[in-house]
Amino acid sequence: MVDASSYALLGQINGPDDLRKLDESALEPLAVELRRFLIETLGRVGGHFAANLGTVELTLALHYLMDTPRDRLVWDVGHQAYPHKVLTGRRARMETIRKHNGLAPFPHRDESEYDTFGTGHSSTSLSAAVGMAVADRLQRKPGDTPRKVVAVIGDGGISAGMAFEALNHMGSLDTDVLVIFNDNDMSISENVGALRDHSARVLLGELDTPRDTHTYARRVAERTVTPPDRPGALFETLGIDYLGPVDGHNFNTLVPALRDALAGSGPRLLHVTTIKGKGFSPAEADPIGYHGVTQFDPVTGDMPKGSNAAPTYTQVFSQWLCDAAAADDKLVAITPAMREGSGLVEFSRQYPERYFDVAIAEQHAVTLGAGMAADGLHPVVAIYSTFLQRGYDQLIHDIAIQNLPVLLALDRGGLVGADGATHHGAFDLSFLRCIPNMIVMAPSDEDECRRMLTTGVQCGQPAAVRYPRGRGPNVDIESNLKPLEVGRARVLRHALGRRRPRVAMLAFGCMVAPALEAAEILDATVVDMRFVKPMDERMILDMADEADLLVTLEDNAIAGGAGSGVNEVLAARHVSVPVLNLGLPDAFVEHGGREVLLSELGLDATGIQRSIQRRLRAKDLDRSSGLPIARGFDER
Repeated sequence: MVDASSYALLGQINGPDDLRKLDESALEPLAVELRRFLIETLGRVGGHFAANLGTVELTLALHYLMDTPRDRLVWDVGHQAYPHKVLTGRRARMETIRKHNGLAPFPHRDESEYDTFGTGHSSTSLSAAVGMAVADRLQRKPGDTPRKVVAVIGDGGISAGMAFEALNHMGSLDTDVLVIFNDNDMSISENVGALRDHSARVLLGELDTPRDTHTYARRVAERTVTPPDRPGALFETLGIDYLGPVDGHNFNTLVPALRDALAGSGPRLLHVTTIKGKGFSPAEADPIGYHGVTQFDPVTGDMPKGSNAAPTYTQVFSQWLCDAAAADDKLVAITPAMREGSGLVEFSRQYPERYFDVAIAEQHAVTLGAGMAADGLHPVVAIYSTFLQRGYDQLIHDIAIQNLPVLLALDRGGLVGADGATHHGAFDLSFLRCIPNMIVMAPSDEDECRRMLTTGVQCGQPAAVRYPRGRGPNVDIESNLKPLEVGRARVLRHALGRRRPRVAMLAFGCMVAPALEAAEILDATVVDMRFVKPMDERMILDMADEADLLVTLEDNAIAGGAGSGVNEVLAARHVSVPVLNLGLPDAFVEHGGREVLLSELGLDATGIQRSIQRRLRAKDLDRSSGLPIARGFDER
């Protein structure tokens, strides 16, 4: 734990009230201490890093000038909210961030009254801020001072459609909201798109020009006529006053500009320029590499060397994509601003003309793929499971109804670990398998993943391959592009028949590995189901005929998931056999290490074994064979 006594100013700050007691001249040395605290703390425990270094001065200025928590401060995404957490009474717990039962990775309403709105996904802050401003206006009593409502959104987040929907509504309502446009020319990857190019032109033309504080006064008189060459023309056309740009690391200009902006009324936007990784040269030089870190040397920035272990599923996808593109000149790849995370770096280098980063625009990414498929291309949309939730209507309306051959490569399926409830891919099997025309696959190992991706791109209809974060069991990967037979499961372990009741496990995706481990103790049959849709009905019925208990295993919500699909097959065929569905509960799973969470939820090998043992103690199972009950299946 970092010793607070080594921070002369920061050690005195236990909340924003303490900050406001300081003279304005103390903000600069306090920023130095806060930045050093973040570097030292995150060097030990890891977390989101570069974005937080870029918002140190901005966060200090906001809490210094606003009356938080009465005034509402909303952070978009939350990657950049660590300084906010430090200043709002959570400094002593920062080493627990993203750990099980520790501080949440993003703003979390249950954690602090200063976290006015929970975040994790991008571009939600403006809609939330408009809602808060409306709520204040409708509920404010005569004579009450209006609350100030401020939303901080980056140049990545503001490019998304939802942000523009909120800006459009904000301007039409004349809502009293201040938008802080935190422009660092980055999201997780480099920003792309016309808005980014416009912002760059604004900065090239105006950032070096000296400005006095009156420059940032509200431009009421000019609302009706906005010359197209004005830097804020895009926003002012929507009825939002544009202020800035202002250097977000210079208190001499930032504080006066922010003070004037807060004193204004109506919808307004202050353009603040920052540097991702500010104050730590390795992060400034490589803001992508230092976006999220595990541990690093706080002096040199050196990070532990990675092992030469099994490839991650993301790396398996990356290699497959390049191989498939070499064999198919119609294959194209689409990502919504996740080039590095989704494994598209090498593809973007080898096939730049077939690579499309659409920025944070999941809806557009999905329908862009549909349009490409409609005219003969073979699109692969590489997207995190949790982010596909944002393009669900497009998946149904634009892809599935038209039966267009688009392959969804769904990374981070299941529990992702430290990023918590907003990022777990907990619902994809449920919301995918109910869509007509879809093929849904979940690989149990690296070679299966490669073959499923090939199946998906060759099947001629909508398909999804859903794979987890991290590494698989390290099997040999065949280099060919060989598809699977659609809807065909495989038995990986046959029970030896020495024990009763007989158990058959129907495992999906990464749950195959712990199922095999538990099966060695239980002497159970293990089936790698492979396909969530269409399911291998013949295999399910055969297992129901052979076993006294069927167990389904998935790292997806039990409600409506793969196990529910097995139940539906049995019900439709009027087959009565005891079934135990194991998966994620009907609750949002919080953050923590992936293995820790799986263990807590009973989805590791030990937990699976115990759940089956408890079920086998029930009196509805057949023990009439006289064979010995499996080890641990006593009736106590």
